[in-house]
Amino acid sequence: MTRPLEGKLGIVTGSSRGIGAAIAENLASKGCQLVLNYTSSSSTDAANALAGRLSSAHGIRAVAVQADVGTPEGAASLIESARQHFTDAAGRFQIDILVNNAGIARNNLLPRVTVEDFEATYRVNVLGPLLVTQAAEPHLPRDRSGRIVNISSVSSQAGFVTQSVYGGTKAALEAMTRTWARELAERATVNAVNPGPVEGPMYAANPPEFLNDIHGWVLRTPLMRAREGVDPDDVVRDARASGGRPAYTREVAGIVGMLCGEEAGWCTGQVVCANGGMIMQ
Repeated sequence: MTRPLEGKLGIVTGSSRGIGAAIAENLASKGCQLVLNYTSSSSTDAANALAGRLSSAHGIRAVAVQADVGTPEGAASLIESARQHFTDAAGRFQIDILVNNAGIARNNLLPRVTVEDFEATYRVNVLGPLLVTQAAEPHLPRDRSGRIVNISSVSSQAGFVTQSVYGGTKAALEAMTRTWARELAERATVNAVNPGPVEGPMYAANPPEFLNDIHGWVLRTPLMRAREGVDPDDVVRDARASGGRPAYTREVAGIVGMLCGEEAGWCTGQVVCANGGMIMQ
């Protein structure tokens, strides 16, 4: 059976774990060849293991590439590594899918936000996607078949406490999404998705002020209601205290994968819900 992304090449930044790894899994299951990007040497083993597992499980080729995408050199190195690995016998190299997923969060109340927090977060969350998309642009398709998906957050709109900096970076990413959708219209669609709480260490590391502030939002998010007999017991148990469960990474990945398909070709410049209804537009 032909898979919908057979023969295409995708690059997913920040994909050694979490949402990025789940996105890579989703794309690989549809036949997409993959470049898995990671930044820290501590992620090398995880990234290589994921590349090996996806290659074996889905019959695709996946390679892990270490690069700090928040620097011009790192972004250029990522695309050059992709070119070296995936140029075909006729000398053709094309990037069909780009998912700008890499991101960090340094949450703090306004009096405790530092310039270093600001610069580090904007470098990774805003400058990084800009630099990677710039470096990828010469290699995008020229028939509108390309797909760029930027991973934003409900924090761009909700005004959560402690997220002066993080929320601002995601609002900036959404603004760039709309601009790129116009500038790259003959090359690729460009959309963003906006997860709310998602399982994993980033959510677990949030300070008490943040968790207290979002409690009401969680209670009122339709799909965050945990279900006994469907969700794992520990998720149901934790939801009794938190008000609801976070998204599973595969649920966010499914929405990204949907936007990467041919059927999504008439959708561009949008921020697509990936938050269970926490934000309704």
